[in-house]
This record gives sequence, structure tokens and C-alpha cells, in this order.
Amino acid sequence: MGKKKAIAAGHICLDITPAFKSKEEKSIKDLFRPGQLIAMDAAKVSLGGSVSNTGIGMKRLGADVELMGMVGNDAFGQMVLNELEKYDISPDSMIVRDGVGTSYSVILAPAGIDRIFLHCSGANDTFTLDDIDLEKVKGANLFHFGYPSLMRMMYIDGGKELVRLLKAVHELGVAVSVDMAMFEESTEAGAQDWNEVLKSVIPYIDFFVPSIEELCIMLDRDRYHEWNERAQGADVTNFLDIEKDVRPLADKLLSYGAKVILIKCGTPGIYFRTADKEQLIKIGGGIGEEIADSWSDQEAFEKSYLVEKDKVASGTGAGDTTIAAFLSAILAGKDWSDALHLATATGALCVQTYDALSGIIPLEEVQKKIDAGWEKRK
Repeated sequence: MGKKKAIAAGHICLDITPAFKSKEEKSIKDLFRPGQLIAMDAAKVSLGGSVSNTGIGMKRLGADVELMGMVGNDAFGQMVLNELEKYDISPDSMIVRDGVGTSYSVILAPAGIDRIFLHCSGANDTFTLDDIDLEKVKGANLFHFGYPSLMRMMYIDGGKELVRLLKAVHELGVAVSVDMAMFEESTEAGAQDWNEVLKSVIPYIDFFVPSIEELCIMLDRDRYHEWNERAQGADVTNFLDIEKDVRPLADKLLSYGAKVILIKCGTPGIYFRTADKEQLIKIGGGIGEEIADSWSDQEAFEKSYLVEKDKVASGTGAGDTTIAAFLSAILAGKDWSDALHLATATGALCVQTYDALSGIIPLEEVQKKIDAGWEKRK
């Protein structure tokens, strides 16, 4: 059998990341005081969004992957197309749509504070199933769709368009993976009943890979607010208990029909959970038959690899590239334990650069770093 192929579709944007000159850790209220001037280094401009971070991340890891996304016919859109060419990706992989702006994010990542995103979803809001080339998808083993929670047509009306899209891909016999993105509660996205949306789409998803914050705000908003009160402005993931906080959310997903769940839990690591063999055998793309026996009924928390404090540049794209490695490992036929190690190691490489992609190396090289005795967090 030849090399397995993936499609990375969905949200793409331009990331603008100002670099904070000071590495001193301060609280948000002390750092962002009205009237204060904050000394900065040069901003980093790079590709962002799931299509870029996960799709190109998979390509850099050695996977055979094709991208599908949308930009506007504007200056930011041209910048996205130019950046794609640097990774030997044809501009033809993007739909260029008139009358809409290209999506962008301004990412604030000061020392000791989880990233803050100023985001415009732009052209992504108009994306629908009709923008997917299903003939190309049919020839792939895996279809990864990223950030529907930041794509208006995907989440309005109870997520009907997202259901339509994922059902269409699922019926092609292709494995489906889905990643989410955080939204602001006061927005239209925040007003949706995400619990019902997930109930509707989970049956068509084989690998569900959200962050813990994204998952909690969708499934249990009261719990999410309690977490934030507990954290008092610090990174929520440092205060979570796996048994009390994370596992119940995975239990709910399994009750909705989830097959393989990977939950990104920030700096501490990733939580992994799978359904039984009967469920896993249904995974498409020829993957279900390969993993059903060894991956069924598994649960694990994989701690992150240690990165020296002075080498941490930014968390931008770390979750996306963690997923890129996890999916690439699946396509390469790795077992679940190796896939988790490769995922956490790639995330650790990512945080050592200001953008999502420049720190990513081939999967075999990541494995060498692991084999050389790379330490885990305590």
C-alpha cells in the first residue's frame, strides 16, 4: 500500500505576532495598563489558522497533504499566497474570493501569560461544503477540518452546514478529524448551543482533537467559568485535575459516539481517550482496520516535553502542530503511544519559535530527539 494522503481544510489566516522585549512575567492587569507604553521588538508576520499550522505542519513532518482554504482578494490575501509558495504550496490550493477580507489574527504572547488573540475571521465566514473539492477528498485517507467555531456558515443554524460537510466526507469512506478554536462568549459563535452541535457532528468524526478550554466552553459553560475563577487570570490548564475536570468531558463525548479523542491541555500535556473496537473499526481511509485492535479502550495523559524557560518564544500554533504530528503519526502507522510522544515533542519544538512552523522538523528527526533522552515535565 502506498503512502497515505491527507487533506487539511477549513480556516486559514495571516498571523501578526508582536514580540515583547521584556521577558519578565507580569499579570495582565499590570502589563496592560491604560496609557502605558510597552517596549516591543519587531513583529513576526506568518501564516496562521488550522489549514496552515496543521496542514503545512504535516507537510514539514513528512506527510503527503493537500490544503484547501479561502482568502480575500486583498493585500493580506496576497501575503498568504506568497507565504504558501515558500512552503512549495501552489496558490491554487486557496480560493480567492472577491468582496470579503482575508482573515487575520494579532497574537499577544507576553511572558507567563497564555496567548491573547485579536481575530477577524474574514473570508472563512463564507466557507461551505460547496467550496470543498470532493473528488480530491475522495482520493485521500484523512480529511482534517479545522476551526469551524470561527467560520460563521459552519456554526449558524445549529451547525447544519458543518453536519452537511462532515457527513458528505464521511460517506466517501475517508477518515475525518476535526479541531476547534476558542470563541468569545459575547459573539454570535458564543451564542450557539455547542453541546447540541457536537451531538450532531460527533457521529461523523473519527478523530476529535480540541483544546480543553474549547471543549469545556462548548459542553459545560458553568464549569468553564468556574475554571477561570479558580485560575484568577493565570493559565487555566495549570489548575486542572484530570479525573475531576477533563475525564467527565471525554465521557460525554464518548456518549455522543466519539471514537478517538485527543484533548490539548496546554503546557501540562495532552489527554487521550478511545472508544471500543466496534467503534474504531468504523474509521475510514483504511485506518480503522489498522488501529482497531491496539487503540481500542485506551486512556492516557501524556506530559509535555521539557523546554528551558529561556528558549520559550511563543505558544502560537503549538496545539495545531501537536495535532499535525499526531495525525502524521497515524498516517505513518505508528502505535498510539508513539503518536502521543511525537505529538507532545512537536508541540515543544513549536513553542521555541515565534511562528507555528519554522521549528517543525521531519517526524523521524523528532523521534531521534525523543530517543536521545529528551526529558518530560515533572
